Amino acid sequence: MAAQAGIAAKFPWNDRAGRLAPLKAVTLVLVSLPAIHLLYRTATGDLGPRPLTEAIHTLGDWTIYLLLITLAVTPARRLFDWGKLIQVRRILGVSALLYILAHFTLYVVDSRLDLAFVATEIVKRIYLLIGFTALLGLVALGVTSTDGMVKRLGAIRWSRLHRLVYVITALGILHYYMQSKVDVSQPVLMTGFFFWLMGYRLMASRGIKEGLLPLLVLSVSAALLTAAAEAAWYGIATGVGAWRPLMANLDFSYSIRPAWWVLAAGLAVTLASEIRKRIKLGGAPAGRRATGRA
Repeated sequence: MAAQAGIAAKFPWNDRAGRLAPLKAVTLVLVSLPAIHLLYRTATGDLGPRPLTEAIHTLGDWTIYLLLITLAVTPARRLFDWGKLIQVRRILGVSALLYILAHFTLYVVDSRLDLAFVATEIVKRIYLLIGFTALLGLVALGVTSTDGMVKRLGAIRWSRLHRLVYVITALGILHYYMQSKVDVSQPVLMTGFFFWLMGYRLMASRGIKEGLLPLLVLSVSAALLTAAAEAAWYGIATGVGAWRPLMANLDFSYSIRPAWWVLAAGLAVTLASEIRKRIKLGGAPAGRRATGRA
């Protein structure tokens, strides 16, 4: 029985005791859906005139999304008192690795399996070099994500190594910008979320892990930095100047700019966190409420 439990515990949808963990099982299904949808689009001929290129971009996009969702686990655990989320962080990180490997594999296929050509392109084109560096970083994190590697490296060294995910995510977003060329709305949006997630970590490192005012300041700051990043990119990369992209944030007749979506997401998290805290305080015994402890 003990041997069977040990084997069962190795399945990604089970907990350490070998029992089904519903949160892990649901997460595995959710991270598989983009790949399943891409396969469906491939089978139905819905990828347009350049199906390989569309598939490559889709897989790259989902790599960024999954990296940001992985980074969101820590704030979500603290703000919503959801400790079980730690169970799915490894699943999310490994899924990001699988998506970027599929992204790169299809790029090699699109290059007619000419590895010499691929290597030359990576060296010649800076955006490919940046993306490949992010891939190598994710491979390193994936290889060291097992319990055995945690024990070998030690918790402190392992934690320091896995902070590379911040750099890897930043490189991935930069790669996203550079291959998007003209319209960088999506990379800008991802940048804004990255600003919020990193800003939260900066706050938490100073002992501020929740609170209405700090989260409001964080959300507004992330939105302003998002608008500045968009203006800077257009100003530097396209030469249109920074003023026009900045002013576009005040014009809602065409589209809502990424900075506003970042602000809305930050305010939604802030509101949800406050509601959760007030509900918890409301359900606490009178003595604990009087001392302000949840």
